[in-house]
Amino acid sequence: MVKKIIVTGSDGRFAQELKKTKSKNKFIFCNKNQLNILSLKSIEKNIKRFKPKYVLHLAGLSRPMSIHDDKINTSINLNIIGTCNLVKVCSLKKIKLIFFSTSYVYPGKKGNYKETDPVLPWNNYGWSKLGAEAAVQMYKNSLIIRACMTEKPFIHSHAYSNVKSNFIFHEEIANIFLKFIDKKGVINIGGKSQTIYKFAKKNKKNVKKILSKGEFPKKMDMNLNKLKKILK
Repeated sequence: MVKKIIVTGSDGRFAQELKKTKSKNKFIFCNKNQLNILSLKSIEKNIKRFKPKYVLHLAGLSRPMSIHDDKINTSINLNIIGTCNLVKVCSLKKIKLIFFSTSYVYPGKKGNYKETDPVLPWNNYGWSKLGAEAAVQMYKNSLIIRACMTEKPFIHSHAYSNVKSNFIFHEEIANIFLKFIDKKGVINIGGKSQTIYKFAKKNKKNVKKILSKGEFPKKMDMNLNKLKKILK
């Protein structure tokens, strides 16, 4: 059976990779002009038109990280209120909601974070995503994906050699996305636990080492056992 999936934030980096994947399902990609997450009417209009079984919520604000400090209202609107609006409509229409969050909701002090571990974001971007998660958690027909992903090739000229993470490229998650679309709750998704520099070096030979002096927590990596069981 063909599954209809509305995708918000279709101009984003992950959505662009998702467009390249082959699937029997019907993805309906919507940019901010086609589906405005700050407008309940816009959301309801698209739900009524396409009658999806799922909404994959990718729209929001991410980089630069400083924007979540400099423009708090914008961060709250796009990452928290927009998500709340989708929860409202999906819950009324009984549509599965899949929300892409971030590994930044974890404190980054001990590493190997499980989905059930306490969360405590270390920057405003993480707080904005956790605020969104709170609304999604209220709706049981939902899935929260705490992802640690980036675009390929690695875009930065420097990478932290003392910060451990689970970076994975967007295209890799796009290729396995449909394997966990029917799961509920929270799933950590990422790659091998390693320093950001080690990850970057494999893809960008001339990347240079730098040390985090407090701007990034040093143990950001997540436990991926739940994901591994799903992918078996």
